[in-house]
Amino acid sequence: MKMKKRAIAAVALSAVMVCGVLAGCDGLTTDDARKDYEQVVATVNLTASDDFKEGGKYAGKNYEKVVTTSEITKRDLVSLFASQGGSLVNGGYSYADAFDTICDTLINRQIYIQYAKVYFLQNGAVAEGSEEKATFSVSGYEAAVNAASEAYKDASAAKKKLEEEIAGLGYFLTDAEEKKAIYDLKSSVNDALDSQEESIISATDDHDHDEDVRTIPTGVNTEEEDYYPENYEIYTGTSRHVAECGEYEPVEGSTATTRRKAYTQFLSNLRSYALLYSGEDTTEIESLVYYSMEVKSAYESALLQKLNDQYEKEAEDILTKKQTEDSDWVAKQFEMKLASQQAAYKDDAEAFETALDGVSDTSFVLTAPEANYGFVINILLPFSEAQKQELTDAPIDSGDKKGNKFAQRAAILQNVTATDQRGTWFTGHDDYSFDYTEKEGATAYNGGDDARKYLFFEDCLPDAEGNTGTEYEALKNYYGKYTYNGKVTEKEEKGHTHYTLTPNKISIDGFLAEVTNYLGSATYGASATPLTVTPDETIDTANYFTKSATDYYYGSTTPEHKKGDIDYSQFVYASGYVAGDATFDPNKMFVRGSWENTAFSVINELSFAYNTDTAGLNSYLGYAVTPAKTDFVSEFEYAAQQAVKAGAGHYIVVPSEYGWHFIYCTFSFKEANTSPFEYKDAEKGEEGTFSYLFFESLKEQSISQYTSDKQTQVINGYVEVCSEKFEDRYSDLANINA
Repeated sequence: MKMKKRAIAAVALSAVMVCGVLAGCDGLTTDDARKDYEQVVATVNLTASDDFKEGGKYAGKNYEKVVTTSEITKRDLVSLFASQGGSLVNGGYSYADAFDTICDTLINRQIYIQYAKVYFLQNGAVAEGSEEKATFSVSGYEAAVNAASEAYKDASAAKKKLEEEIAGLGYFLTDAEEKKAIYDLKSSVNDALDSQEESIISATDDHDHDEDVRTIPTGVNTEEEDYYPENYEIYTGTSRHVAECGEYEPVEGSTATTRRKAYTQFLSNLRSYALLYSGEDTTEIESLVYYSMEVKSAYESALLQKLNDQYEKEAEDILTKKQTEDSDWVAKQFEMKLASQQAAYKDDAEAFETALDGVSDTSFVLTAPEANYGFVINILLPFSEAQKQELTDAPIDSGDKKGNKFAQRAAILQNVTATDQRGTWFTGHDDYSFDYTEKEGATAYNGGDDARKYLFFEDCLPDAEGNTGTEYEALKNYYGKYTYNGKVTEKEEKGHTHYTLTPNKISIDGFLAEVTNYLGSATYGASATPLTVTPDETIDTANYFTKSATDYYYGSTTPEHKKGDIDYSQFVYASGYVAGDATFDPNKMFVRGSWENTAFSVINELSFAYNTDTAGLNSYLGYAVTPAKTDFVSEFEYAAQQAVKAGAGHYIVVPSEYGWHFIYCTFSFKEANTSPFEYKDAEKGEEGTFSYLFFESLKEQSISQYTSDKQTQVINGYVEVCSEKFEDRYSDLANINA
């Protein structure tokens, strides 16, 4: 499962994967399809600008030997529309406007690609992690193109032209950049074939996957940005066995037969777009003209990424210069942002709460207009359907004049049981499970039950240094040692692993024991110090289920309440707090190995394990909680506000009409109009600290703005003079939905 990929081969691949959408359109699948598709709908050539003429900044440099006319075809237009046009039309564009917009996008892309060549010829390039500048020349470019021309002299004209263009693009790329581009391309083709094959398998196989798969943590199986394997091939089921495809992993249930069927459908899609040429050997996908088209597109994307990387370096140099000239520059940016928020939120609670809902690694809320705003994770252990009905049918509590059923509900709550919700992480489309006892040196929490052996996301779980040892990034904010709470039986059948899962049922007390014991087993820091969990011993949990109806109301008037008001403190079943060896420091909330992050990661993992309030999964810090009246159910609102008031690390357990709520405070603004955060320049290099996140956000904004300005400058500087569009050649596409 490869989730992090740069945008590559956008035009042709999008057409392949969605061409069924257009297959019935008149004029697109006739014998004249290739002629129709190959119509040139726009051209781009930067050398038409004054920059390349006498007196221009590129005059006399022979760049016209490198920057030649780019032709955008109707096929390019239709293909990109297939992948992006729907969103434009759904956004209110007419089909004519959508195709015009897409044509402009393709023109802008070619302008930027041509400019990238000029930029590197003029300025060279510094590779990632190197101080040495690579230089490029017109003669070097010509040599690369001539070598390709000689190598493909016996190929078809279309193939030869494409290979020459690929060689010209490749001249500007490092060996690693070329390999990464090819890997991304092959991976994309394999993904398309996988999708086709999975449909074939599901249509012929009686092995059913659960349709409603449990949400997985953000970042699972996310490849490192620059990862590429040395050995990875496209698997078509024709020219090579799957074992010869290196690190490619076939889909579950794959056979050579199902793969060939998928590849046949893939070729059919290519044929419908006139992307297959007579006489081509389709058993070797890499020999197809289509594949060369894809390589060209992948190299173009790699070249654009390389240019953006250079702009990033330029932007970082500007930022470094600012810091050099003023060592307190970043700290001043923090103070300015804090002052701005204090002024903006002082009399505008709505604006503050909107900002609070949008908190992220790059969107900071530094202060609150009032104390006791914060965030909580809510783990809901629900009533069963039968218990919901039992509560509906239950009589009103004796003596309750307001029609409540608090005592009746408490009796039912005794029988609520929680179960581990991660079964579909075994049985869904992807099997994320692994037996940790088979991994040397691996440890896990099993609640004293040695039969509990299964953890999840093996390739993403970091070691003590934060490394995975795989091509995948380490999961963040997920402790990863809580075994599946239930019995697991495996059986291999017809190439599939079949699981029989029997989750253990646990009461609220059993759940609290799991939470307390798992937290207590979690360690942090270099010395592997365990977290401490301190329950509130003052709560009368033993008599919780024997209260009378009147116990839930104030018996007399208080300064805050009237006699007869509901006393929500009576619903609290348990509470306590989690701590490390120091006071909670919000500046270290996301530092891997800190006690603050360890506690958060444990609770987050338990939420994935038990929480049936799925809207709360993968939230940044949980639900935003305000000190005022909210739309939350009253018992939850009271408990969440109490947890936030107590501060980060505190938890409270209460019921509601939905079941039990385990509420954990992840962060709290304890004071109004001050910031719990502090920017420290010395900590900007420590990943996860507030200072690191704040500095990286500033850097990202600077880079984004700088790159955007450069792109806009280039495109606006050349688009009018250097491009031509032939709308009449694609005017028929305005009625493509007819």
